[in-house]
Amino acid sequence: MAKPGVTMEVGNDGVAVISIYNPPVNSLAIPILAGIKEMFDEAVRRNDVKALVVFGKGGKFSGGFDINVFGNVHKTGDNSVLPDVSIDLLVNTIGDAKKPAVAAVEGLALGGGLELAMACHARIAAPRAQLGLPELTLGVIPGFGGTQLLPRLVGLSKAIEIMLLSKSIMSEEGKKSGLIDEIVSSGELLNVSRCWALDIAERRKPWLRTLHRTDKLGSLAEARNILKAARQQAKQVARNMPQHQACLDAIEEGVVHGAYSGVLKEAKVFKEIVLSDTSKGLVHNFFAQRATSKVPNVTDVGLKPRPVKKVAVIGGGLMGSGIATALILSNIYVVLKEINSEYLLKGIKAIEANVWGLVSRKKLTDDKAQKALSLLKGVVDYSEFKDVDMVIEAVVENISLKQKIFGELEKICPPHCILATNTSTIDLNIIGEGTKSQDRIVGAHFFSPAHVMPLLEIVRTEKTSAQVILDLMTVGKIIKKVPVVVGNCTGFAVNRAFFPYNQGAHFLLHLGVDPFRIDQLISNFGLPMGPFQLQDVAGYGVAVAVKEIFASAFAGRTFESSLVDFLIKNGRNGKSNGKGYYIYQKGSKAKPDPSVLPIIDESRKLANVMPGGKPISVTDQEVVEMILFPVVNESCRVLDEGIVIRASDLDVASVLGMSFPTYRGGIVFWADTIGADYIYKKLKKWSEAYGNFYKPSRFLEERALRGIPLSAPTSTSSASKSRL
Repeated sequence: MAKPGVTMEVGNDGVAVISIYNPPVNSLAIPILAGIKEMFDEAVRRNDVKALVVFGKGGKFSGGFDINVFGNVHKTGDNSVLPDVSIDLLVNTIGDAKKPAVAAVEGLALGGGLELAMACHARIAAPRAQLGLPELTLGVIPGFGGTQLLPRLVGLSKAIEIMLLSKSIMSEEGKKSGLIDEIVSSGELLNVSRCWALDIAERRKPWLRTLHRTDKLGSLAEARNILKAARQQAKQVARNMPQHQACLDAIEEGVVHGAYSGVLKEAKVFKEIVLSDTSKGLVHNFFAQRATSKVPNVTDVGLKPRPVKKVAVIGGGLMGSGIATALILSNIYVVLKEINSEYLLKGIKAIEANVWGLVSRKKLTDDKAQKALSLLKGVVDYSEFKDVDMVIEAVVENISLKQKIFGELEKICPPHCILATNTSTIDLNIIGEGTKSQDRIVGAHFFSPAHVMPLLEIVRTEKTSAQVILDLMTVGKIIKKVPVVVGNCTGFAVNRAFFPYNQGAHFLLHLGVDPFRIDQLISNFGLPMGPFQLQDVAGYGVAVAVKEIFASAFAGRTFESSLVDFLIKNGRNGKSNGKGYYIYQKGSKAKPDPSVLPIIDESRKLANVMPGGKPISVTDQEVVEMILFPVVNESCRVLDEGIVIRASDLDVASVLGMSFPTYRGGIVFWADTIGADYIYKKLKKWSEAYGNFYKPSRFLEERALRGIPLSAPTSTSSASKSRL
């Protein structure tokens, strides 16, 4: 097997083909970048070389800079290891070289890979090659000259759209916009690229140095207007994320003061922003998502996933219809079972609405929608269950009903069939206690809406087989979810860690803090909406269903109030009937409803937790902390009990399941940026003032007193062994 590296072959035509090889995506690791420079320097020196072609072996040009380098910079705080690519390699060595270079692009050219291609003097691409600058998703800006190169090739508006949205385009669109000069078949790619390179060298085609071009930039006044509008938009869609404005700063420098000044500005900004908390959080999340696919004693013991071609979904409500939608969109045949034809028809209509909704938003073609819906069959009995590979039960959170269903499934389904439940809170051992097939029982906990939300919590008991876990992980990836394997307990990982979130908000509310202020501050922190609006959107039935389960499982550390019962009595059920904490009218944003305040006052009197009967005075920072620190505290218990394999799994689950801000890295990562000691002291102070809800966990106390990060691995306790 060939070693990663950069090679050069000079043909009889005088064209040097410089080939990058660093599978799987030809990432531009530091040695690869050094190899490209070395080969370019040699080619320019050699008398037998007239022109150059840059090529990626293995059907991919380059997926960009090696992200592991960012991880190392974040660990050490030393950004001096970052190579000087934009000026030294892409400007001096390639762009201003005495011999022309053509990029032969196939498969993908992303990030530094696209910047390398743009520095060349022409770009020839194979059909459907993926092009983009996704650096902002890692909290940095394009750092190999991209902020200057892209606007000069495609114009300012298009370049800003590609960079700020981290939007990939195909080579066909790239050809229309000026990014790509010609599209040819993969078989012809190298030959045509060689010819282009020679044509440029011999002046049959123009020798265009990208950084020297200004024809697509428009007037300075137009550019300033475009940049101003982009800054406004970035403020709205990327709050708390500095990389968007920093990217626009570099672009503006190049437009106003010229490309070389812009490249210098970009290099300076890049080295500064790579050390930002945002970049640290986003890079951590990037690696954390990849780590979820490694499950000890499951993915490392030589097991092969079994094919899952036919899945039965029991229950066509909100969750069941969403799960069925996700499956059929990924070419898995689904049998949807309901208790009668009326409910079945509702379930099928919900699935159809999901699918056609994707078509109307141009995320799915008509043909693919028709094909997906042809994979759905509705039934009101178990006759179609004789040959299913998996069943996912998605009925209401009722223990006896779930036990009855699993008893029936064991008798009807084939012996290899996976028996999964979508319960969000109930202990799996209770659901399967009457069955003999406990090695086949597993939790497949989707988040609503199931065809949209990316997390799949795979819950295993002590008896769930490794094969079943691996099979479900594979299905999760097929249906484009991120599977996170967790242990079995009430609420599992996400709902368990986040049950104090709503309760903390309710506690603050009952201490006299305005609910709309709470929602605004949590939204400012980076969650899509505050806890009270979220309760409105989810419907109060969810709150009522889980309240007793958590109160029973975690007695002594929950906060209970009668507020939701009062709201329901008042004819409110949140968004579903247009009235909750907010007023919901079609076509307009949710508006705070002042008429809810007397109901809240009634609940406050009953709870009687305000010190001396007067509202407490808290800062904005304290509001956020009093809601999120109890979540950190419960996350510590989740870590201590071994509910997750590693702390980063809980980070991923919090981001994908609870919409915790990605740029904050996840709940545990964020807590470590604040420090266990600070969180512990705050919780201790509040527990002394307000009681056990805020009492610090043993794990948090221990980590705080010993100065150990919360994310540091736990010693394998007996509790951990039993969970995972």
